[in-house]
Amino acid sequence: MEINNSVAVISGGASGMGAATARALAALGARVAILDRDLLGAKKIADELHGIAIECDVTNAESVVNALTEIENQLGIPRICVNCAGIVRGRRIVNQQGAMPLDDFREVIEVNLMGTFNVMRVVAAQMTKAAPLNDSEERGVIINTASIAAYEGQIGQCAYSASKGGIVSLTLPAARDLAAFGIRVMTIAPGPVDTPMLQKIPEEGRKALVANVPFPRRLVQPAEFAKLVCHIVDNAMLNGEVIRLDGALRMQPK
Repeated sequence: MEINNSVAVISGGASGMGAATARALAALGARVAILDRDLLGAKKIADELHGIAIECDVTNAESVVNALTEIENQLGIPRICVNCAGIVRGRRIVNQQGAMPLDDFREVIEVNLMGTFNVMRVVAAQMTKAAPLNDSEERGVIINTASIAAYEGQIGQCAYSASKGGIVSLTLPAARDLAAFGIRVMTIAPGPVDTPMLQKIPEEGRKALVANVPFPRRLVQPAEFAKLVCHIVDNAMLNGEVIRLDGALRMQPK
């Protein structure tokens, strides 16, 4: 799909991988719309890229419908959607305080998995109204963000791994669901990414993560995630698959 002049929606676009993706798509001519709970951060990125920013809670159906309706009214029907909104909560199922509160587990599932699906379902409905493009009659592409924790979750990552595992499992059936409309669905599962979220980890922990990466021995850069997004958009045969972006890292239990 041609990126130039396409409308691109990025959830969680105020920072990290989402912000890097917005910059990369805008540099190739996309008209970007950034959704985030952090409206000030989203506006900062949007102003830089001559895009728009909309405050949005991906777990709320009305909030997502309103945000995507506003995008369609201002920019047109989205052709590209990249879901980067997510949270991390680390806690064992049982610790010294007792059992993990169910609400802690529910929050991670609601933001990471249900939030992703919430944006997917609404933007896919919009894409079906767009005119088909090129010989493939493609209408749009949706790219979700999972994690290698979906495959090799660490101690304390039950909620996070379950949420990202759900996104992995969602990829193929979603691609099959939307194939009739010419809409592709892909997922990127990055290893540890050098984002503000990871920068909260103590230096010793960061060094331990890097030491386990075979090559290149460093954290994933947000710009590398963004480059992969751009390639997926451009390559029409990429559909229904999860791509690991991790330097051959396979997380070991700790």
